[in-house]
Amino acid sequence: MKTKRVLIVDDNPSLVDNLVEVLAGENYNVTAMSSCADALDAARKGFQVALVDVRLPDGDGTQLAGRLKEASPDSEVILLTGFATVESAAAAVSAGAWAYLVKPYATPDLLLVIGQAMRHVELQEERRELTQRTQIAERLALVVGTMTAGLSHEIRNPLNAALLQLTLVERRVGQLDSEKRGAILEPLSIVRSEIQRLNRIVDDFLAFARPRELERQSLTVNALLDKSFCLLTAEADERGVSLEREVDEAARIVGDETRLHQVMMNLLLNALQATPRGGMVVVRANAVDREWVTINIDDSGPGVPIEKRERIFEPFFTTKDGGSGLGLPLVHATLAQHGGSVRVATSPEGGARFVLKLPRARG
Repeated sequence: MKTKRVLIVDDNPSLVDNLVEVLAGENYNVTAMSSCADALDAARKGFQVALVDVRLPDGDGTQLAGRLKEASPDSEVILLTGFATVESAAAAVSAGAWAYLVKPYATPDLLLVIGQAMRHVELQEERRELTQRTQIAERLALVVGTMTAGLSHEIRNPLNAALLQLTLVERRVGQLDSEKRGAILEPLSIVRSEIQRLNRIVDDFLAFARPRELERQSLTVNALLDKSFCLLTAEADERGVSLEREVDEAARIVGDETRLHQVMMNLLLNALQATPRGGMVVVRANAVDREWVTINIDDSGPGVPIEKRERIFEPFFTTKDGGSGLGLPLVHATLAQHGGSVRVATSPEGGARFVLKLPRARG
């Protein structure tokens, strides 16, 4: 719990004792001073709300309120007076006072005003902290983006060189007799596969760290799926998995076709890899209301354990051997950039269900 600091400035000892007792009972940390000079000295140690009597032995409380606000701009001052006039009220407002209470006041009224002032101060503090965090995040994003570009360049250069040399070796090996050629080409094929995997990891890292601006257009979910199904049908057949779709023709969305195609390829490939032979992967889509289209990608694999569902979209968290841990975070980031969302649940087929929500196209 945050400390709630109240500064009392009043030269009436009995009144101060009563205020300290009441406020301490409400879990306020109270400091009491009887003069302007002592109050300004105490203000340097910090406070959130100050209760200031208008008449003090060494000065005017209204003027002190202005000086307290200068010393602590995010704090609030409540002025107390036994002689209320229009002029004194106007002076209180000019001094930046949060409230102006006339003695004698009811304790509930005083606690209400202090509570309101305290909530206002805490809200200002939260806004300032949020602004600072946002600025830090923006600077960090700029640094990460710059580092990512340099890092990807440093990685791609040796990868491209290695791939070129591998191609030359494969060509020379191809000139050998079949007996020798087979024994050499098999490990070379593994090397090529690993180089391609590293290139995919670099691509995912770049896409996650430096997302490009969206090129939004209206498109049907069926049109979005056509290309993905065309590319993955052979993969599904090889794995012995049925790849199907049940899509409402009215399911029309607004988004970046290239980015959303990457999302579909990522999720569908994950589903195919998780589904055992004889199983099925089904994409279901419908326009749930005038604002949103829901796309469910279901499989009959083992599903995602409940304890891992909260972490599955975290960068570099993966449940697959050799996975980069960037595929699903990239899906999450892309859907968020579209103003949509993605979550994981259990499918009717008993495996995983990825639920995508995207803005529906008008008309």
